Amino acid sequence: MDHDLIIIGGGAGGLSAARAARWQGADVALISDGPLGGDCTFTGCVPSKTLIAAARDGLSFGEAMSRVAEAVERVAAGESSDVLRSEGVKVIEGRARLATHDTVVVLSRRITAPRIIIATGSSPQVPQIPGIETVEALTNEDVFSISDAPASLGVIGGGPSGCELAQAFAGLGVDVTLFEARQRLLAAEEPAASEIVARVLRSAGVDVRLGVGVERVEPVGHTEGDRGSVRLVTPDGAHQVERLLVAAGRVPNSAGMALEELGVKLDDRGFVKANDRLETSVRGVFAVGDVTGKLLFTHAADEMGRLAAGNALGKGLRGRFRTHWVPLTTFTTPEVARVGMIESEAAAHGGRVAELPLDEMDRAITDGATEGFIKLIAGPRPVTRNAFGGRVLGATIVAPRAGEMIHEAALAMRAGLFTGRLAQTAHAYPTWSYGIQKTAGQFFGDVEGRRARAAGT
Repeated sequence: MDHDLIIIGGGAGGLSAARAARWQGADVALISDGPLGGDCTFTGCVPSKTLIAAARDGLSFGEAMSRVAEAVERVAAGESSDVLRSEGVKVIEGRARLATHDTVVVLSRRITAPRIIIATGSSPQVPQIPGIETVEALTNEDVFSISDAPASLGVIGGGPSGCELAQAFAGLGVDVTLFEARQRLLAAEEPAASEIVARVLRSAGVDVRLGVGVERVEPVGHTEGDRGSVRLVTPDGAHQVERLLVAAGRVPNSAGMALEELGVKLDDRGFVKANDRLETSVRGVFAVGDVTGKLLFTHAADEMGRLAAGNALGKGLRGRFRTHWVPLTTFTTPEVARVGMIESEAAAHGGRVAELPLDEMDRAITDGATEGFIKLIAGPRPVTRNAFGGRVLGATIVAPRAGEMIHEAALAMRAGLFTGRLAQTAHAYPTWSYGIQKTAGQFFGDVEGRRARAAGT
């Protein structure tokens, strides 16, 4: 065999797998047909969060895009092929396909290893809307490279990316209209969180249209050298915008690798099926990150990469990937962060809910940022039941720093702590995290007029 482990894909999952394998002394080859760092570094998390911060800081559109380019360059510098090679990873440039369970072909070169990890990521999904192919629809892959601010922007999709970019572009002076076919934004989150995000987007000037699907897209005034504008036809009328941004989900990068020919099972959307140890239907072939469809987030891919490397090599970090332990954050203002269950899922598990509106939280009052809430969900443990507060089943936080606050609940879940530990632990006052302690205390009695209740009541 040429190597101990071959990794296909140089995004977050592939990089974390390669580094985890090197920590264990393995001979690793990483094959990538693009720059290392993948979507997150160049067209995802890094540019989008930079744009959000630039808009919040009051920068002009040009200044914001310059900051985006600088941030991408700085982050990418720590993930380059030269850096990985200096860490002992053999980086091979090119597109790979699987020949057998232990052989990968890059161009005409055959490379072998007893274990292979697929980490090829995903790409933006462009919905099958009549006429969309006739206009220049932006996605996350090119929206950060536009040089001039459009006068108006239509956004299709009310998930995390659509909400984040709608708010950011509105903050940069763009007239934004957001179309979401479902009846609320952020459909996977608590309904109260969706309501708050819709409200703050509208207050920022975004025209949020819920339950409104786009039926047809038409170019307007398109000539050679002039892209013109875009007309979106919906049940409530026609809407004309200068540019169109599609933020309607992701599709896996699983085509062209001969996976099904080898026996690697895919689901009906093309995502690679992998068990909770990240192994596919072919023994010795693992899959991590977006291409699995488990959780399409950078930090989830990072976690999967480290676990898959350990499971493949039989040493290092090993175990099962638990989706419910992974916290998620939507970086709107305020942020929406969640880990584990939402309340509608908790009733079937004997869940109890403690909730604290931010307008009853001292730090939110001092900062003048009272739009939001903290919600903790606890349930009975197998033996001790609800003693000491039971165990944490989930948490949702809507607050300016929700993405930082959520990790306390995530740690409690992963470590199997009693909910009471969150209430017992002294928190500095008046921090945002002090709200976690105040909320957890409701599982043990009245806290300033609030007490935990049964989920769904």
